[in-house]
Amino acid sequence: MIRRFGVATAVVSAVAALGLVGCAGTDGTEANPTAECGPSTARVESDAVVPVTTDPPSVLPVTVTGVDGRTVTVTDTSRILPVNLYGSIAEIVFSLGLGGRVVGRDTATTFSAATHLPLVTPGGHDLSGEAILRLNPTVVIADESIGPPEALEQLRRSGIPVLLVDDEQTLAAVPRHIRAIAAALGVDEAGTKLVARVDGEIAAARRTAPAGPAPRIAFLYLRGTAGVYLMGGRGAGSDEMIRAIGAVDAGTEIGLAKFRPLTSEGLINAAPDVILVMTEGLHSVKGVDGLLAMPGVAQTPAGRHRRIVDMDDGILLNFGARTGTAIAALAAAVYECGEARP
Repeated sequence: MIRRFGVATAVVSAVAALGLVGCAGTDGTEANPTAECGPSTARVESDAVVPVTTDPPSVLPVTVTGVDGRTVTVTDTSRILPVNLYGSIAEIVFSLGLGGRVVGRDTATTFSAATHLPLVTPGGHDLSGEAILRLNPTVVIADESIGPPEALEQLRRSGIPVLLVDDEQTLAAVPRHIRAIAAALGVDEAGTKLVARVDGEIAAARRTAPAGPAPRIAFLYLRGTAGVYLMGGRGAGSDEMIRAIGAVDAGTEIGLAKFRPLTSEGLINAAPDVILVMTEGLHSVKGVDGLLAMPGVAQTPAGRHRRIVDMDDGILLNFGARTGTAIAALAAAVYECGEARP
């Protein structure tokens, strides 16, 4: 299942606009994020995806090579379909100024500018070839996080150019994804502008921990209705976000890679000061109290202090054009308590 404002001052303003409530100590210093704040939400008040330009002209045709080694020639970008498991491809296409040409969306594309578009993943996370063909796209941009492969092959057989970009979830991969998508759509100049903006936002949003030991954060992927409980480690994507705010990824520290089944012993050994979850995942286990009732959770420092931080599913592991905003919101929730949850 898991698979800019350009300058520092603007990102600081964006953080102030998030509507996050601080949790300072009585002496005016920052509160200890592992003990004093309790549950909180990393919240971005606006889900606006801001384009770097308005409907830039595409210089076509272009021939590009996908991550699968296939050469793809794009001759028409009037009807674009961007799809993947994280919603990041659509976010980048809209940020390039091409949102008016997008004809459909995946389940993970939840920002308001795109929610009116028809879903092409009606069953959840699998593409429907028939639903896509009804939209008559002139180009499809996807990555290997989404499938099934048979649906993509069906589109290729129908003559639709299908480009696969890589699905690496790291900060370093964000500008690479932007450039690849911009090149395929014939808008390299807009791509260059977007890379500069996103790089600036990420650099400005990165944080170091307050004085003292960096907090240990464990990311848990929860889908209680499906009985899926995983802990993230090295290469899961969550580790990149945790390091970006100056914290320690507890899963990586105990030797986990990607996502591994959650066990009470593993969680207790990880000893997280903060547990990070997606908002819908938290809802699926009946909230903070339901999470604390899971085996091992109450025995961790995070559990003892009810130090649970949740963040919207559509942005936490997105690694799209709003990555800087996501980092800023997560840092505020961890170090300044964010918006308190009941």
